[in-house]
Amino acid sequence: MSEQDQDSLVEYFGEFGDRLRGDSWQPDVDIFETETALVVRVEIAGVRSQDLNVKVDGQILRIAGIRLPPDGFQVRRLHQMEIASGPFERRLRIPVPFDRNAVSAQIADGFLTVSLPKSETGPRRVSVEV
Repeated sequence: MSEQDQDSLVEYFGEFGDRLRGDSWQPDVDIFETETALVVRVEIAGVRSQDLNVKVDGQILRIAGIRLPPDGFQVRRLHQMEIASGPFERRLRIPVPFDRNAVSAQIADGFLTVSLPKSETGPRRVSVEV
């Protein structure tokens, strides 16, 4: 893209024309630990549950999806664009052992919350059968 074309995009769409092309973005993430689980909280306002994919592969939690641009607006000229739309993906290495079969996810109030229940770690007494 030439510099003149870029200037035209900025003039028409503002400084965030790349977001209109559907370039990928990354939602903000909080990760915290409770007594029983590691919790991943992802800010994804405007993303529908059917547009989300949450996958666990070994120690990696992969959260991917797409936020569609709002319908119904006849944008004549964009003055500011801070809310990204298009595809996104976050890959997070989970630093504590967790039970893969008990992972759960829910969406509420613009946040995806993924709970990864901790696995027992440390020494464990094993009984010997006779």
